[in-house]
Amino acid sequence: MRLLGCVLLAVLLTACRVEKDQEEPKMDMQQAGQRAEAILDGTMAAIQPPVEWVRGSTSESPCSTGLNEPTGTTTVMRGRNILTVISEHRRGELLEMVQRYWEDQGFRDFDIDHDKKMPQIRATAADGLTVILDVGNIGNVYIHAGFGCAQDSEMTYPEGTPGRPGGPKKVERIPREHSPYWSVTGP
Repeated sequence: MRLLGCVLLAVLLTACRVEKDQEEPKMDMQQAGQRAEAILDGTMAAIQPPVEWVRGSTSESPCSTGLNEPTGTTTVMRGRNILTVISEHRRGELLEMVQRYWEDQGFRDFDIDHDKKMPQIRATAADGLTVILDVGNIGNVYIHAGFGCAQDSEMTYPEGTPGRPGGPKKVERIPREHSPYWSVTGP
């Protein structure tokens, strides 16, 4: 339920309202998907020691004028699900590591929810890409990247994308891999 809420929140936060005098989209859907994939791959590589992860859900949502009229633009979201069990003891360290990486990549406007059980980090880059890290109610960690209102275009997906040709039919969400570092429960 939290994942669905977070995806909907991400779409609402990144969705745009197009008006006559608004500037043209900065990229098309293919470029937005590639940009999201690149930042997600970099984020996963920045987590050290490494964690096990899989591609998460993707979504595309048409943007509208607010009157349900199409604009020729679409919000593009990509995701990663961490399958390594991240203990509550190590959770803060993971969030700090990811935030530092995002800051190094030029993300600003951080919105951080320090909830002890289900923290969240959200940030935006100058080009409009939004990144979100969510911790679910069982300690599962999701990372999403999305771009609001990219110019409509054809789009490809990396191999292994859930729900796409060659990818799994279902998205893995439950952490199951134990790490001597990330899964430790005490100091």
